[in-house]
Amino acid sequence: MDLRTLRSRRKAAFWGKIVPYFPYVVQSGVAVLTFILFIAFAAWYTSFLKHIPPDLPIRWIMLILLAPLTVYASFRTYLQPADLTFLLPQEYRMKPYLTPAYRSGVIYKLIGLFILLIAVWPLYVRSSPDPKPLWLLALVLVVLKIISSYGAWQELRMSSARARSGYRLLRWCLVILMLAAWIWQSPLRSTLFTILVGINYVLSLRLVVKHQVPWETLIATEKSQASRVMLLLGWFVDVPAEGQKVHTRRWLSGVGNTVTWGQEASFRYLLIKTFVRSELLGIIIRLTLLSMVLVWWTGNSLWGPIIYLFFLFAAGMQLSTLRQYHRDSPAASFYPVPEGAPIDAALRLMFRVQTALAVIMWLPMLVLGYTQPMMLLFSLAAGIILVVLLRGRFARSWRMEEED
Repeated sequence: MDLRTLRSRRKAAFWGKIVPYFPYVVQSGVAVLTFILFIAFAAWYTSFLKHIPPDLPIRWIMLILLAPLTVYASFRTYLQPADLTFLLPQEYRMKPYLTPAYRSGVIYKLIGLFILLIAVWPLYVRSSPDPKPLWLLALVLVVLKIISSYGAWQELRMSSARARSGYRLLRWCLVILMLAAWIWQSPLRSTLFTILVGINYVLSLRLVVKHQVPWETLIATEKSQASRVMLLLGWFVDVPAEGQKVHTRRWLSGVGNTVTWGQEASFRYLLIKTFVRSELLGIIIRLTLLSMVLVWWTGNSLWGPIIYLFFLFAAGMQLSTLRQYHRDSPAASFYPVPEGAPIDAALRLMFRVQTALAVIMWLPMLVLGYTQPMMLLFSLAAGIILVVLLRGRFARSWRMEEED
């Protein structure tokens, strides 16, 4: 079997495990709610285009919206730990295996980037004093995406973890600067700046010692990306937990140390420590920051409370994956863990974190001085009620699953 066929089979096998869960996603309330909110957002966006504020910071909006998707790069290689034994002798022949990973990593993200550009384009041409042509911005995004993806691929090959972190920060800064130049400056100046910075950045990547094939890095990255897919599916249906990336986060190492020592609290202590070091905490933090920005932007309208409740609901669905942590661990069978302790610990941690998020996500409306005090209080009350309802729903469903 040639290496290109091997990768195709592994890709088909992975998606063969994922596709059967899609009907559950479509049938779930989250999918329906997302579709309804999409329609509502489209109606609001159409109305907003008819009444655009004269002082709208459209250049900053374009940069904030386009920069993350332009810089972000990831690659699915479908490599497995056993490849260190069976494929390592063929390292010199790995180009046909890895080339499709790089190509698809660029193409698929460009599709999402173009969709976002087309969506924000009507707002840009109506607000910007000197809008660039659509074809020019699309071409710029292609060039910047290729530069960022090439840099990200070279980062994976770097032998030093410190070098990878430094070059990742450099890539984000330079690509955002080049994108900002195209948004604020003339095409001639932007072209010269992009050529100068791009060439120097690509040349600087040659100064670092790199592996021909970074086996361990690619395998760890593949595990992390596969676990994110399963984490997303965990919103809708029980899925087998796969190897998730563990983050050290020494600054949070003390969280959970105040839990009372004893059998009843042992699983709660384990779950808190796991949550602090998991990918889920990063997702919750990013979700919270995004919700605060959007609530602050729309806080003086009816959309503020709607966005607040939607993101609070989404955070609750994310936190529901706490149920999957250590669910298949054999520890409960030979340690004196009380019956029902895993469910109680997951519910307690989920309730506490989501209650804190209900207050944190609500703060932008309070800082703005919402024009209707009753609506301000109603939003917070609705958020707390939503948290309680979600806790009750998951408590019933999880205990029913346990009994079955």
